[in-house]
Amino acid sequence: MPVLDLPKNFLAHNGGIVYNVLQDMQGGVSLSTPISIRIPDGLASQLDGIARETDRPRSYIVQKALESYLEDYADLQIALDRLHDGSDEVITGKELRKKLGL
Repeated sequence: MPVLDLPKNFLAHNGGIVYNVLQDMQGGVSLSTPISIRIPDGLASQLDGIARETDRPRSYIVQKALESYLEDYADLQIALDRLHDGSDEVITGKELRKKLGL
C-alpha cells in the first residue's frame, strides 16, 4: 500500500507526526516539532468529539487552539504594556468617540 493511501483512521489515531509528514509530501509544508502532553480525561473526550465532528486529527485541533491562545496572550501582553506605559495617553470613551467623529 503506498504511503499516501493510508486509511483515514490511521492518521486520526497516530497523531500529528504522520499527518505532518503527509502534508509535507503533498504540499511542501515544513515538518513540525512533535510534543507530548497529558490532559484530563474529560478534556481528551472533548478533544476527540471535536476531532470527530470536524473530521480532523486531534493534533490539528490542539495546534489551532494553541495558535489562538498564543495570539490572545500576545494581545494581552501588548495591552498590559500599554497600560503600564506612563507616556501612553489614556482617554475616555467619550473623548474617543469625539476623535472618531461618532
